[in-house]
Amino acid sequence: MDTVRNGLLASFIIFTPIADSAVGQENVASFYRGKTVRIVVGVAVGSGYDINARVFARHFAGRIPGHPTVIVQNQPGAGSLTMTNALYNTGPFDGTVIGASFSGVPTTPLLEASSARFDPVKLNWLGSTNRETNITYFWHTASLRRLGDLFTTEVVVGAQFPGSGQYDFPTLLNRLVGTKFKVITGYESTAKVHLAMERGEVLGIGASTWSSLKALNSNWLQEKKVRIIAQWGLKRHSDFADLPMVLDLAKTQADRQALQLVLSRQEFGRPFFLPPNVAPDRTDALRRAFDATMKDPAYRAEAEKLKLDVDPLSGEHVATLVEQVSKTPPEVVDRVRAALEKK
Repeated sequence: MDTVRNGLLASFIIFTPIADSAVGQENVASFYRGKTVRIVVGVAVGSGYDINARVFARHFAGRIPGHPTVIVQNQPGAGSLTMTNALYNTGPFDGTVIGASFSGVPTTPLLEASSARFDPVKLNWLGSTNRETNITYFWHTASLRRLGDLFTTEVVVGAQFPGSGQYDFPTLLNRLVGTKFKVITGYESTAKVHLAMERGEVLGIGASTWSSLKALNSNWLQEKKVRIIAQWGLKRHSDFADLPMVLDLAKTQADRQALQLVLSRQEFGRPFFLPPNVAPDRTDALRRAFDATMKDPAYRAEAEKLKLDVDPLSGEHVATLVEQVSKTPPEVVDRVRAALEKK
């Protein structure tokens, strides 16, 4: 009798967690069934981030328990801060809205505390579709041929807003090592900066993602309409074995630490997040749906067709990186913040 009882007890112990998990999944599925999930992109329609989010959304919907409808909306402004501030403070907090932000958002509370009304550590990070490498590129008629020319020739480049890599990276480099970027802000998207390049309003972009250039204007590469002279990242991109790294321009250890702080956002890539206080079971379900989407052959095929890089990070990984960056030594943060102040 004891043997039978012990066997039944063992079975209960083994199967109860499985049963609880199944109940949890059904509860999540019941919640999402018939609902609409919004992915709110913090930049304008037609940008690389926007294209990336729309491809993701098409394949993500079928991976969420309950198979809700997933739509993409845009709320551009202040380098994704308008969208992030809104979702963090007003929600909704039920798991029906997801933010798709610039990679710079996790570092913004450190560098632009007056503009950021959120704590990135408290956001529920779902994951990132890829790590990023930024590049410096100019229209083919520009006189600049190599990285060293940036120290002797002023060059007008387009950017979106302070807080974006297009503004922060060249501005920081000017003040740390003496390059001569003249950054013109206010463009709604990378696509709009590209139009400005074609019209001759600006000569290029001081720092923008390699994946965006490929997705928006791959023909420029084939037709040699742009010249790429440098790469921004903590490590060299496999496509650019011989292209100079901006990080190597650091003259001192302090300069290098400052550049490393802003370049850390490259590791965040193209992140997606939920506002704080979303139920843990829904957060976990959406994280697992994100992971499954990243492995989906159909998603991978469409991303490849559109020349979108896929090198994903899980939500847990992004959350760990965000927490690490939040602990950056104050003296390094102060140095970068001072360099990025409008003067």
